[in-house]
Amino acid sequence: MKIRLKKVYKPTIIILIVLSFISILWANSTINKQTENKIYSETDSIPENNVGLLLGTSKFLRSGRSNQYFENRISATVQLFKAGKIKNIVISGDNSKKNYNEPEDMKNELIKHGIPEKRIYLDFAGFRTYDSVFRMKEIFGQDKFTIISQEFHNQRAVYIANSLKINAIGFNAKDVNAYNGFKTKIREKFARVKVFIDLIFDKKPKFLGAKIEIKA
Repeated sequence: MKIRLKKVYKPTIIILIVLSFISILWANSTINKQTENKIYSETDSIPENNVGLLLGTSKFLRSGRSNQYFENRISATVQLFKAGKIKNIVISGDNSKKNYNEPEDMKNELIKHGIPEKRIYLDFAGFRTYDSVFRMKEIFGQDKFTIISQEFHNQRAVYIANSLKINAIGFNAKDVNAYNGFKTKIREKFARVKVFIDLIFDKKPKFLGAKIEIKA
């Protein structure tokens, strides 16, 4: 019996591995191609939008060191704001645990860099990129905005937005070195496959809530 089971499971496992590999390649290629003309790295060339969506991340790594993704996203947001390419900023991130508040940490850092507090809005229910983008339209009433994160993250976020009939573009923060970003890049491959699953099943965010008005 054990021998027969092994004979059945082995080809099944191989097929699943191959299908997973193909899915990852297809999802990655599709997202890259569909967003290549909507991602910018220079403030001179990026169009203006009233609102920028800053995607949250932790200020510190588990090791206690500063998170380069956090620092670089802050720098990119300040650069974009001071260039007059956005007028308001929505910070969307995780605040599900005590003493862990991505939006508040990012807000404080932006204020230190001279961004007026009245121009900053917080979304504490951005547990996933999909949620952050979805809530921008449903909660903040925005169907046109600029997403701020690293390039690989922007590609996925912009693809999600466009699939939800939102006119979004991305502004790239500086990436981190290959060593520090290796695990994140691996997770990104699987996250891109998850995007299509969410879209197929018309996934909704974990929380919605009351509308928040953003002034022009």
